Amino acid sequence: MAYFPAFIRFDDKKILLIGGGNIALEKLEKLLDFTSEIKVIATRFNEETQSIIQTHQLSYEEKKYEERDIEGFDIVIAAVDDFDLQEEIFKQTRGKNILCNCVDLQKYCDFIFPSYIKRDDLTIAVSTSGASPAMAKQLRIFLSQLIPDSIGTFLEQMKHYRKTMPKGKERMQFLDKKAQEYIQTWGKKHEEKTD
Repeated sequence: MAYFPAFIRFDDKKILLIGGGNIALEKLEKLLDFTSEIKVIATRFNEETQSIIQTHQLSYEEKKYEERDIEGFDIVIAAVDDFDLQEEIFKQTRGKNILCNCVDLQKYCDFIFPSYIKRDDLTIAVSTSGASPAMAKQLRIFLSQLIPDSIGTFLEQMKHYRKTMPKGKERMQFLDKKAQEYIQTWGKKHEEKTD
């Protein structure tokens, strides 16, 4: 079954990441694009993970995971090599209103990490529902080459228009036209680069 694409605000969400190796590092780097309300637990942290934890002043504990560690968290990510532990963590989150992601076991994932592009206010997510992360990655790389560097400035202008113009059909038509013109301009610039 495919995953429903949704963008979740992390403003009031507490995240627990279990693991301190390379896979945990990859998840941590992605999470930090959106929040720093992250606690990390691991029996051992690799050097890069430890460095990121210190740089972002994240809460962490160097210890073995225990079931009580998930209490008070909204999202739990199990990024450990032990598949039995991943399954155990997932089962412990059931009935507790906790979303869980077990990095190697798709059947124990309430959500997955898509391959994504983030440029200022623009976020584009690509997922193959776990069928081919390699394809999602390559598609992300392809799409990221199409997005102009000016996208952040353009989105700031659009945000200003939305705040200052009265709601209604005229505003909607104006914003649609602006977006269409911007995309047409960027499409022409991309064609010129490839000619």
